[in-house]
Amino acid sequence: MAGLKSGNIEGFEQFSQFSSLQELNTHIEMWLAVHKHDFSKGALVGLKRLVRFSAKIPGVCNAKIGTILKAIHQEYKDNGISRSTFKRMIQKAKELGILSVYETERKNGSQSSNLYLFNRFPSNEPPKEEIMNHPKETNNLLKTEKDQKKKERIQEPSELDYTYVSDRVPQPFVQLVKCFFPEAKTIEEYWRMANIAASSYQSELDPAHILDIAIQSFKQLIRKLKFKNNIRNPFAYFYGILDHKFCVHFHDALHEKYDSNDEEIIFGSWVNI
Repeated sequence: MAGLKSGNIEGFEQFSQFSSLQELNTHIEMWLAVHKHDFSKGALVGLKRLVRFSAKIPGVCNAKIGTILKAIHQEYKDNGISRSTFKRMIQKAKELGILSVYETERKNGSQSSNLYLFNRFPSNEPPKEEIMNHPKETNNLLKTEKDQKKKERIQEPSELDYTYVSDRVPQPFVQLVKCFFPEAKTIEEYWRMANIAASSYQSELDPAHILDIAIQSFKQLIRKLKFKNNIRNPFAYFYGILDHKFCVHFHDALHEKYDSNDEEIIFGSWVNI
């Protein structure tokens, strides 16, 4: 997209990868679930503010850096972030695939503000870039019960175990995941990924379906982790499994609904004869 001309944000609508603000927010949540720890606290503030500036045309922003920094300073009572922090955030987001950045130019050819385009989270495979450190290394996931209990006894006080998991997480899911990831925070994160993956198919799902698919997907994840040690990010891989299973279930439900409607139409026709 070389030679982009600066202008009103509406002129860049064609570059949006999202159909709605809700869809943008869902993908940002998935990106942060995987890469939050790759950013400093100040960088996260800058990233989230950039998302807010990308609301009018979902995922597209061409605001000046100074304008974004001014908004941050006003919100945080002059305890905002520096221009260098914001630029480091942009560079990191580009490296991870979260953002694409393009230069724009004025009519006279001089450089104008950049065009920031948020990308969709890749659902079919884990990102290839550097991933946040996971609480457990892959080759240590399947420990014996004895080793697991020993680790729980020596864990730091600030690291809460599965008995502290939020009530929002169904117990059958907790009981399964705790065998491999005993920390409350990790269990809750896996359940959050399940809900994010299910959000696009809510019309044909009930809580029982979501729980069943989440359990099936987690078991498949563990099997992959056991036999495929090069999985660099279990969270992203888990999301990919979930997305596929929810999609299949959604389409199966639609086919059943339409098949049922066809049968009613055919039966009614025979009755009328």
